[in-house]
Amino acid sequence: METKKKLIILVDDNPANLKIGKNVLAENYSVATAPSAEKLFSILEDNTPSLILLDIDMPEMNGYEAIKVLKAKNETRNIPVIFLTGKSDSDDELEGLSLGAIDYITKPFSPPLLLKRIEVHLLVETQKNKLEKMTKDLMDFNENLQKMVWEKFQDIQDLQDALLKTMAEMVECRDDITGGHIERTTKVVKILLEEIRKSNLYEDDIKDLNVELVLHSCQLHDVGKVSIEDNILKKSGKLTDEEFDKMKKHTTFGEQLIEKIETMTKESNFLKYAKIFAASHHEKWDGTGYPRGLKGNEIPILGRIMAIADVYDALISVRPYKSAFSHDEALQIITEGSGTQFDPTLVELFKKAINPQKN
Repeated sequence: METKKKLIILVDDNPANLKIGKNVLAENYSVATAPSAEKLFSILEDNTPSLILLDIDMPEMNGYEAIKVLKAKNETRNIPVIFLTGKSDSDDELEGLSLGAIDYITKPFSPPLLLKRIEVHLLVETQKNKLEKMTKDLMDFNENLQKMVWEKFQDIQDLQDALLKTMAEMVECRDDITGGHIERTTKVVKILLEEIRKSNLYEDDIKDLNVELVLHSCQLHDVGKVSIEDNILKKSGKLTDEEFDKMKKHTTFGEQLIEKIETMTKESNFLKYAKIFAASHHEKWDGTGYPRGLKGNEIPILGRIMAIADVYDALISVRPYKSAFSHDEALQIITEGSGTQFDPTLVELFKKAINPQKN
């Protein structure tokens, strides 16, 4: 029996864009097109789509106004909305996300990238719905049914892991220049955590950490990059000062994205580490980092650990604008940043723990 295709509504006042978009999506999805917000609302009277692709610049009612109407109605507030627009300013993008959109894709778009990002967002939505259902089931269980509670708790843990993994894959899908970066930085974070425990340093900072959840969560340190324009994220050369200022916003974008997910589920505690990683991995020991200019121990221990892991991997990896440094060269650069960019205690632990034969 053939699986019924998910419905996507494409809204754009340009007939050519509607035709192109429908041709791109039709193989994988059932597609309804709407030349205006008014037509969108008419379609929604009899249909509940899995996703809405919404243009911003439209006459009579623009995309920002339309999404406010969607989010104000119980029947449509949970339908995922992706803005598909020619706008590329980060402030416009942030406004769209703050109104409830899940993504912001600039035109002209790459068909494979559009399809992949839709696929990932629908998968995230499915996992979120399952997680919310499982959470509700757990709250309804009788406290005397301990075995059932435990089994459902395990299911929730699996779903949480799946959500974290899916979001991490979404980042890698966007930032194909740094493929494998997430996996490698996770390994370094694990090495540093193990060395910290063996050294008996920073005991108060790490004694209550759920290490398994920390390692899942650190995969989301760059999740805010989903909100950075492709022309900056995928640029092969050095960024201009203006582009770098926009790139730096991925830390706050990441924190805001995770906070948005937290508001959608009562079981959000598992995201606490991910938010710390996203917000603090570019802070510097001497206070010259971003986004908040935290200094020394003001920076969460997880942010200080990820700062080393992130820079080390960037150094030993090939980029379009540079060759890879050797392990020894990268270690020397990390050492030179001790006390300025990096926590000097963690640098010494990293030097002790890292094994060049395995890099």
